Amino acid sequence: MTARRILLTGASRGLGRAMLEGFQAAGHTVWGCATNAEAVEQLRRMYPAPHDFQVVDVTDDAQVRGWADRARATGFVPDLLVNNAAVVNRNAPLWKVSAEEFDRVLAVNVGGTANVVRHFAPAMIAVGRGTIVNFSSGWGRGVSPEVAPYCASKFAVEGLTRALAEELPEGMAAVPLNPGVIDTDMLRSCFGGGAGDYPSPADWANRAVPFILALGRQDNGRSLSVE
Repeated sequence: MTARRILLTGASRGLGRAMLEGFQAAGHTVWGCATNAEAVEQLRRMYPAPHDFQVVDVTDDAQVRGWADRARATGFVPDLLVNNAAVVNRNAPLWKVSAEEFDRVLAVNVGGTANVVRHFAPAMIAVGRGTIVNFSSGWGRGVSPEVAPYCASKFAVEGLTRALAEELPEGMAAVPLNPGVIDTDMLRSCFGGGAGDYPSPADWANRAVPFILALGRQDNGRSLSVE
């Protein structure tokens, strides 16, 4: 497969870190972001240029714009954009979730996705190619108790992405992708020790990375899942 330029949010841990390792091992260039400065510095040491890692809070439109400006100045236009950064609320009935926590979940999962698309999609559109993968969830197509804010955010990602798919020019694609159930810190916050019954991020990435790399214009607007 031809080497590709990949933009990845939430690159420092969980699924993001597993995808980063898979993408770079396959010979692709990854520009990633995370909010933890120490973790970003570690990524820089482990994966030097042409890879690039920045501290970016995707909920901050100005920070995302600055990141995109930096990419544009160096000629980096993503062939594949993966909106992976996400948070989940602490298990609780909706009426016990604070306004601050509710807003934070939507700000990261929905607003962050929109911010990254807002500032990176124009360069992709200008060259007439590229695939945008926005991570959804099984809880973006179905629900469970005590994660209502997360469900709401991922249902929103589904709708946002499918609408985006109708707005992109021919030859590009936007795909809402359910990664499946994986043993991450996020899942453990919901499932506790039961998360250990599911694949590790590294095992998941063995299947997910080739699947994601194969996505293209033929998948535009399709709600897909990593099987």
